[in-house]
Amino acid sequence: MQKQDLQSRGDIELLVRTFYGKVRQHPDLGPIFNGIVDDWESHIQTITNFWQSNLWHTKTYRDNPIQKHITVDQQVNHQIDQAHFGHWLQLWFETTDDLYEGQNAHLAKQRARNMAHMLFMRIYEARGN
Repeated sequence: MQKQDLQSRGDIELLVRTFYGKVRQHPDLGPIFNGIVDDWESHIQTITNFWQSNLWHTKTYRDNPIQKHITVDQQVNHQIDQAHFGHWLQLWFETTDDLYEGQNAHLAKQRARNMAHMLFMRIYEARGN
């Protein structure tokens, strides 16, 4: 059966919910996210807004993801490393491929790859390294 492409906010929300279900269970990522996120429903909506803005330029997300990730790194005593972003990407790609295919799905994976690289570099720079 052929999968659909990401076409709506509902599609993005399903992707984000499914993805974070995996993240929360992951042995390396779960402790970080479960230790930081105290309102998962709000987090799901915020990240859905982020991806909706990122993919379709809807301006539904207005926060600063760089500062958010720098703050999380500080909260976990600067323990975030490249392996965490590798796991994150693996789960994002796996979840996207399980649910969707097409141009927008490909774009979501491409932008996630770029974002993971950029966020890790900004975290590293913020540490003063």
